[in-house]
Amino acid sequence: MKILVFGATGSQQFNVIGEAKKKGAEVIAATSSERSFEKLAQAGATPVLANLDSAAKMMEITKGVDAIAFMIPVSLPNPFDGLQYSKNVIDAAKANGVKKLVWNTSGWLEAQKVGSPVDDVKLDVLDYLKNSGLDYVIIQPTIYMENMMGPFCAPFITNEKKLAYPTPETMPIGWIASRDVSAFVVEAIYNNDLKADSFKISGLDNLKGNDTAAQFSKGVEQQIVYYPQKPQEFGDILKPFVGEAGASSVAAYYEMLQNASEYPSKFNPKMNEILEVLPVQMTSLAQWASENKSYFIK
Repeated sequence: MKILVFGATGSQQFNVIGEAKKKGAEVIAATSSERSFEKLAQAGATPVLANLDSAAKMMEITKGVDAIAFMIPVSLPNPFDGLQYSKNVIDAAKANGVKKLVWNTSGWLEAQKVGSPVDDVKLDVLDYLKNSGLDYVIIQPTIYMENMMGPFCAPFITNEKKLAYPTPETMPIGWIASRDVSAFVVEAIYNNDLKADSFKISGLDNLKGNDTAAQFSKGVEQQIVYYPQKPQEFGDILKPFVGEAGASSVAAYYEMLQNASEYPSKFNPKMNEILEVLPVQMTSLAQWASENKSYFIK
């Protein structure tokens, strides 16, 4: 099995390499920068330099590939470019006889367009994929535990023993580990019965803020309290990384959550049914925090 992975330089798809290698797959990892070659090679993949905006390059690197683990780049300057980039990959996969494409959507898809370019473009990609004739599986993860490693959260844990996140304490979240999402992607590739399927996945625990902090505390063996971060503070920290417009957009979303009477669902209570189809050993937040303790506790 030869698997081509997009987004493997980032935390959301990096673990696809290791999970695929466990199954004996040959892994090719596309990257837009030669600086990532060493990291990808050390993980067991063959790096290939390729930009998603080049249809010809997508045609070239998908030759001889059995399956594709796909993800739209998270921080595109123009989110609407995601549609053309996706078309380039889907068209090449179709032309070269790729057997299956598994798309990690980096969050649950909206039921309809909501006016957010990042979310809305995914629905256009969904329509294109459905009509492509390719076999596909869509993996829709909830919020990553790895988000806690971000600059808006990790320093607060390290310096102030606070788990900072811009969601209200009363909003429950089914946090999921990146490694688990990658395992779902690989299981979906290897399950020959899945040809036009979509799964909303989450962790097994639906945790409010204080419960999240309690499980994190258990993992790092230190008392950490939940700090419902002000959206403006969160946005200010994020600004150097995603730019002013991006930070303002994200902050506005969390501002809306702070004032909401009903929260969007970030948990799938039927995960056991999904695990029967895609058998993955799930990671609890306490276990994840324990594994990453040295990142947070200096």
